Amino acid sequence: MVQGGRPGLSYTHKNELWRRWKEGQSLTEIGRALERHSSTIHDFVKAYGGVVPADRCRATRVLSLFDREEISRGLAQGQSIRAIASRIGR
Repeated sequence: MVQGGRPGLSYTHKNELWRRWKEGQSLTEIGRALERHSSTIHDFVKAYGGVVPADRCRATRVLSLFDREEISRGLAQGQSIRAIASRIGR
C-alpha cells in the first residue's frame, strides 16, 4: 500500500541540511537550496533540538548481512547451527 503525505529527506539532503545549519544559514536559505519549504526544514531541525544527531551504528551483537547469508547457506546445506556459528566466529 502506498502512503501519501510529504516525502522525507534523503541521506544526502540531511547531511547538506546539517552542514548548512552549522554554517549559520537560515531555514529559508536551507529550504531553497534543498528545494523544500522552510517549515519542513524547521520541523526537521526542531525534532533534533537544533543539534546534529549522532551517526547510527549497529551493536556488535547484531548479525551482519554476511553472517545472515552464511547462516542461510549453511542451513540450506544441512549444516548444524554449531558448525555455522564456529565458521562465522560466533
